[in-house]
Amino acid sequence: FLPSVPADASNPESVVVSVLNVSAVLGSQAVLPCKSHRMVWTQDRLNDRQRVVHWDVQSNYYGDNKMERLCDMYSAGDQRVYSSYNQGRILMPENAFVDGNFSLVIKGVAESDEGIYSCNLHHHYCHLYETEKIQLIITKKAKDVSEYWDGEKPVVVALEGSTVTLPCVNRNHIWTERHSEEEQQVVHWDRQPPGVPHDRADRLIDLYASGERRAYGPLFIRQKMNVTDSAFALGDFSLRISQLESADEGTYSCHLHHHYCGLHERRIYRVSVTEPVREKKVVNLTTHNVAPATNLFSFSLPSDPNVVRGHNVINVIIPESRMHFFQQLGYILATLLLFIVLLIIVVLVTRKRRQRGYEYNVKKYGEKDVNLKEFTVDTTDLTPHKSEDIRLDYKNNILKEKAEQARSFPAKNIDLDK
Repeated sequence: FLPSVPADASNPESVVVSVLNVSAVLGSQAVLPCKSHRMVWTQDRLNDRQRVVHWDVQSNYYGDNKMERLCDMYSAGDQRVYSSYNQGRILMPENAFVDGNFSLVIKGVAESDEGIYSCNLHHHYCHLYETEKIQLIITKKAKDVSEYWDGEKPVVVALEGSTVTLPCVNRNHIWTERHSEEEQQVVHWDRQPPGVPHDRADRLIDLYASGERRAYGPLFIRQKMNVTDSAFALGDFSLRISQLESADEGTYSCHLHHHYCGLHERRIYRVSVTEPVREKKVVNLTTHNVAPATNLFSFSLPSDPNVVRGHNVINVIIPESRMHFFQQLGYILATLLLFIVLLIIVVLVTRKRRQRGYEYNVKKYGEKDVNLKEFTVDTTDLTPHKSEDIRLDYKNNILKEKAEQARSFPAKNIDLDK
């Protein structure tokens, strides 16, 4: 919780000079720029030579219409007259920087004094430049002497040979007084959470030209929001917010007050926090020589630890080459050769199994013994007088039939002579 301090308590009439919308990524560092060269503080080591007044004249008397410096005076020094002709005849009041009267007195005016005079006030410390112009006309008739306004500048008509006073009065305190500048320069930062009006903004930081610094709020707020120590030396009062969070959103105000120079400015910043964008990176590698894997993905990533990185999707596109073509062709041929070898093995195994299925073992069935008990023999037809060894192990059926015929029908002897 931050103390509620009115934003313009020191000067309610501060002028808004800029309004800026700032969008930053969550977790990153945001910089709210607030710079002013008029707020640069340099201690006066030149006896207040920062304030000066000088008179110039633009005359066409000699036909050249040139600008000429007549005299000048510093707030802490004597006045200086540039032309020897004007020594003793032109002057300014010695107490000009006290009462604010910087009028120029010209004694014994002549026609050569006609022209447009300018009273120039410069405050180098406050970076202020003010100029007043007056036209001087010389006349030889007393009745023509007058003063009037021509719509742009005052005009003084003076009698030749008389003493003329060209008025230049500025009683602003910055020209008439010398303050302690470091005590009157202050910069402060305010923050308005969403929905909070400006007059109830929270004070963040106060900075003084004397070197004093005041920070408000909890410790983590003071650590993440800071302004550089050389702010008044550089005129840079930018607020840096580290490790952005959603709670840091709101309206920030930078107030610049230079009471000595009369400067009261306010700059407004509307801060919004967004989610990090997930980028898709496509990397094209156009080399024909394939690099090692260690060099193929050598990407330079951001080194800032405060930057939040999303998930990166990297697509690597490598162009094909001749070596890549032959390598793929070799894979295809090797696969085809392996398939052919397997097919040949399957065919050979199948044929061998078929040959084993139709093989006839002659030796096994030829050596089989015949059991005579399995046959029924009719002994009535046997011839008793025929004694012959019976062999039943014939090699074929034809021999067997011949043998049976010989046993059943004995051969008869026929005498052809009868």
